[in-house]
Amino acid sequence: MAFAATADNPSAIYYNPAGITQLEGHNLRGGFCGLNLQSDYESPAGGSFDNDRDLHAIPQLFYAYTPKKLPLSFGLGLYSPFGLSSRWPDDTGFRTLATEGKLTYYTVNPVVAWKILPNLSVAAGVTANYNELDLQRGLVWPTQSYDGFKFKADGWDVGYNLGVLWRPLEQLSFGATFRSTTTMDLDGYTEFHNDVAIPGILPVIPTQHTDAQAEFPFPLEVVLGVSYRPTPDWNFEFNAERIGWDRLGTVVVHQAAASPPLLPQDIPVTLDWEASWYYEFGATRYLGKGWSVSGGYIFNENSMPDAHFTPLVADLDRHFLSLGAGHKGEHFQWDLAYEFGYGPERTVSGSAPSPTGQSADGRYKFFSHALFLSAQWAF
Repeated sequence: MAFAATADNPSAIYYNPAGITQLEGHNLRGGFCGLNLQSDYESPAGGSFDNDRDLHAIPQLFYAYTPKKLPLSFGLGLYSPFGLSSRWPDDTGFRTLATEGKLTYYTVNPVVAWKILPNLSVAAGVTANYNELDLQRGLVWPTQSYDGFKFKADGWDVGYNLGVLWRPLEQLSFGATFRSTTTMDLDGYTEFHNDVAIPGILPVIPTQHTDAQAEFPFPLEVVLGVSYRPTPDWNFEFNAERIGWDRLGTVVVHQAAASPPLLPQDIPVTLDWEASWYYEFGATRYLGKGWSVSGGYIFNENSMPDAHFTPLVADLDRHFLSLGAGHKGEHFQWDLAYEFGYGPERTVSGSAPSPTGQSADGRYKFFSHALFLSAQWAF
């Protein structure tokens, strides 16, 4: 288990960096998450569509070192805290709002943790963050891929994370962690074309390529957790996590030049997201001889209002259920877990239309399957 108030393996660098003071010597942990995300859409006209890009792979790597004669621990994490990848068919009814999207976000995170008292640790770290964004949509044609618009750019920013872990009683511990905002100054290009003319209105336009830039804000995250161990055989933990997506208002894509009649020089993308909560509960049963089993539940609020809903994210309230097992030996440890996600149907109405009058109105559903595999070597 790696929640904020347990944080007893090197992945604590992400969940609560203060937790690495619980480790001895060198600890190296690598992990992999395979995701199958299934977003379904039913249009007001009754058509049904599936997101075509449903398979994802997310690696992570963590290293922690605690010297024998110092109250300090040092760690380094490489992980991906955010991500997005989706692709919709051209005949959904919202083609001129969105067809494809991909967001890649990688973080390198060195941390230092200090065990102030035997039951109290604090930690701080720096995050170096890289982001690549690729957004695509149609411009004029509502159902055919005769035209297209793309914005592709990348950038990076520096942030920080903090953590505290306090265990006032043998059976009870509290954890808190904070990850700062970042604002990516994305540099790249826009690209668009139109292959079929509309006589007297719109000519054929070969592919145009223009330098472009945008500032894309990412949220702060605050996590509070409590762990209760009634006996050495059980651990129960609850987390409440606040993610500040309300930073994401209007993102403006600044092009080097306008491209009339299709595109102005500055293209506003209004999102107006809201901050949201995650509520997380987990339980682990230690079976002896290094074996353990665990289960968990997460509820995740949606952040996207109907007025500016984008099918690229298809944001819903979501429920996640997980089961896992693991074994910890003298030097080697492994963990395997499966997670099922379900988003009850969300009906979107009154969403802002594209210039051609298409909207994201309709009914959305979400299912996901995730497999987590990690291995750790202590030396």
